[in-house]
Amino acid sequence: MALIAPRVTAGLPADDARNLSRSLQDSNDITVFVDGTVHRLPDQARDAVVDLLARLSRGETVTVSSVEEMLTTSQAAELAGISHTYLRNMTDRGEIPVEYRGTHRRIRQAAIMAWLETQKPKQAEAGDEGNAGDDVTTG
Repeated sequence: MALIAPRVTAGLPADDARNLSRSLQDSNDITVFVDGTVHRLPDQARDAVVDLLARLSRGETVTVSSVEEMLTTSQAAELAGISHTYLRNMTDRGEIPVEYRGTHRRIRQAAIMAWLETQKPKQAEAGDEGNAGDDVTTG
């Protein structure tokens, strides 16, 4: 699955915002045309689209992203089995990519999973080195 960066759209100019606001008043039916084909959105998708349009009609800047893939540093650290301080230091060094929501760091679950995959060979190597001194011969 390809990860898509969040998209930020500036608020609409005042005239466009007013026109959109008028169109949305008391409207429950949103019709979507894709390549000339009419699609009726399921309720959940319709609600999300109406919310997006309502925010734009108020002149708000809107960010669209997949939030379920984003973790707080505490969630990401727990998933990785490391302290959140160590994780923050790794993001500061650029070892794990991070996105900011205001001043809050958010880390993609896929980034943590990828980092964990890079740790497996290191752990296996460390395990082999630790077992090298275990062979004791008695005589």
